[in-house]
Amino acid sequence: MNHLRKVTFLSLIAGALLTVACQRDHDDPGTEYAPNMYHAISYEPFRQEASFKNPYNKFGNNLWLPVPGTVARRNYQTKFGKDSTFVEDLMIYNIPKDSIGIAERTLKNPIPQTEQTLADGKELYTRYCQHCHGETGKGDGTVGKVFKGVPNYSGSGYKDMNDGHIFHVITYGKGRMWPHGSQVNPVERWKIVQYVHELQKQQ
Repeated sequence: MNHLRKVTFLSLIAGALLTVACQRDHDDPGTEYAPNMYHAISYEPFRQEASFKNPYNKFGNNLWLPVPGTVARRNYQTKFGKDSTFVEDLMIYNIPKDSIGIAERTLKNPIPQTEQTLADGKELYTRYCQHCHGETGKGDGTVGKVFKGVPNYSGSGYKDMNDGHIFHVITYGKGRMWPHGSQVNPVERWKIVQYVHELQKQQ
């Protein structure tokens, strides 16, 4: 008899729970199990819950101020002075890979050539280009001798390559040359362009 009463009591509770759970109000999600899994209190910099104050930041924000003295990643202006023709927008290169003609027609080196930029260009060329293109740009580098087909910068068809062409090829590569855009930032690419022009002048 006691067993029957227990079964009846549990059945009534189960029925009550089912009745409460099956409401027609779809805006009420009911009781959530582990709500932090759905509404995580995270410290993502660009997300801030209105009801949440970050206990580790005195301002209560997730986004922290930069450390004093921090240099912005894309702030190259200081290298060339405030009056430089170089603009930060050129750090973003949007010309598509298959549009080298557009690069040839529209791009011009924004970095004024100096002894220092030319020396930097030579150093970068030695580091990233010489193994294929050779010390003097003849296409006779250690790797170039094996791969073959590496151009001679002072040869016919290559000595007139302009700023845009060279910059585009460094960025995206061409033929058997792989792209170097992820290894050499735009300022460094323009310095290499300056040095390649010097190699083009060699006879």
